[in-house]
Amino acid sequence: MKSNLTGIHACRKIRTTKVFIHFVLKVDFLGYVNNGVVCHGECGQFTDNLYVMNTTLPLVRTTFLLLIILNQVIGSDQRPNLIYVVCDDLGYGDLGCYGQKVIKTPRFDRMASEGLLFTDHYAGHTVCRPSRLVYLTGKHSGHTAIAGNNMHILPEGSVTVTSLLQKAGYKTGGVGKWALGHLGSTGHPNRQGFDFFYGYLDQSEAHDYYPEFLYRNEGKERLPGNLNSGRRNVSSQKVTYAHSRITEEALAFIVRNREMPFYLNLTWTIPHTNNEAKGNGQEVPDYGIYDQMDWPEPEQGFAAMITLMDQDMGRILDLLIELEIAENTLVIFTSDNGPHNEGGHKVSFFNSSGPLKGYKRSLHEGGIRVPMIAWWPNTILPGESDHPSAFWDWLPTACELAGIDSPNGLDGVSFAPTLLGKTEMQAKHDYLFWRWSRFRAVRMGKWKALQTDGKLALYDLSEDLGETQDLVSQNPSLANRINRIIEELE
Repeated sequence: MKSNLTGIHACRKIRTTKVFIHFVLKVDFLGYVNNGVVCHGECGQFTDNLYVMNTTLPLVRTTFLLLIILNQVIGSDQRPNLIYVVCDDLGYGDLGCYGQKVIKTPRFDRMASEGLLFTDHYAGHTVCRPSRLVYLTGKHSGHTAIAGNNMHILPEGSVTVTSLLQKAGYKTGGVGKWALGHLGSTGHPNRQGFDFFYGYLDQSEAHDYYPEFLYRNEGKERLPGNLNSGRRNVSSQKVTYAHSRITEEALAFIVRNREMPFYLNLTWTIPHTNNEAKGNGQEVPDYGIYDQMDWPEPEQGFAAMITLMDQDMGRILDLLIELEIAENTLVIFTSDNGPHNEGGHKVSFFNSSGPLKGYKRSLHEGGIRVPMIAWWPNTILPGESDHPSAFWDWLPTACELAGIDSPNGLDGVSFAPTLLGKTEMQAKHDYLFWRWSRFRAVRMGKWKALQTDGKLALYDLSEDLGETQDLVSQNPSLANRINRIIEELE
């Protein structure tokens, strides 16, 4: 719920993270209040969010002073910067803060200890392209144009989180893997709300960590020293590591736009494998701290990828602190689906799915439940959240934080109240939904349903997180309700 400030006539909505008005008024972000009012004269009203010091100024003079200072603050446009980081094929159990025991992720673990760790967050899909379409549009895979990795080009006029933020005055940047439109198409990032783009346009190109070129806006940029072997997405000469270039571009975007509200969508390809490479598809410059481990090389590479990503996440957070914009910047980190079992890597080697059943290309929990960490110093209180959320919630969340209206017809529900510690105001989903090939999945409260070729299985996640005991026969009315939901979405 948003609240206007009582007693200040003609006052606009406050969209700053935290606003301090000349030791007179303090208003929390988005105007969330706990039965508080602004008073004038000798009142000294105090609540969790609003405080007005005792003053003998006449009412008119007090109001006038507040209006002047409000206009000054609002004019500075202190809306929060938004950084949404999506890596590729990271499992629920691949980070230390989610239970990983072997792979070292100290910066992610610190990020989680300083921020909010979500335990019930879901990707948009179990494979790459449709998952990205989901977070961009705020619609689950029952309502998107594709529910698989088949080619999709965003049509002209698509409503995306990026286009909405761009229209609201945000500087928008996309760095990394795109997958929703090539050069000259309506789906190119520069035609879908991105002021700046650097990275891979086609998702299959992103399999190669040493490509001959990456895209900078609507042109190609050669990567020094890299040479293709003549085989698709396989390089014979490997010099310039694309992930590192992508990270550098993300850092540069932050520096360039530090004085204005910006939105950065950083989509790392790590730890996705190179599917076209034979044997070891975990392409990484070196194995780092894992080079002496008695492991298969793909496992050394997989671990090295994640630790490298961990270091780069630390570089981003450190830069925000150095630029003194961390307190006005929300950073979210997540993964586009569950862990892969490809390129020589075995999902069981590091227990990448953690306590969950399944992995990438499955609608069991291991294929769709993913890590999510939210970091926003002095705004997000450290802790954990079991609020069930999903990729399609990002668009309405970003809109609420930016102070703009969400479009109609979304499946997403803003989780801004959860981020801001207002859990009592957090709206809940009736259900979450995914479709993939001949499979359908529904999460409803503690229940998880998986339909395969029209046959439903039902699991109580509160007691059976590993989805081992099918309880559909004991819950016929619930099963019927879920089947009707699935039918309506077909």
